[in-house]
Amino acid sequence: MSKEKLLNENLTDNLKRLSAITDWFDNQEKVDVEEGLKKVKQAAELIKVSKGRLKAIENEFEEIKKEIDIKDDNR
Repeated sequence: MSKEKLLNENLTDNLKRLSAITDWFDNQEKVDVEEGLKKVKQAAELIKVSKGRLKAIENEFEEIKKEIDIKDDNR
């Protein structure tokens, strides 16, 4: 999956994908090293993108809080 597509995905969807990767490792009796490497790379990209999305969400909440505080100050 391309990085651009990951950036446009919902955070919940990315967390579900991470969970699926974890489940894949948990359910392997013998891990295929090559496939495992691909899964680790996918997980790393999902984590990176998800951290960025979380930061953006945090910033949005902070903006909303500022707006609320400004409205309260004007009363």
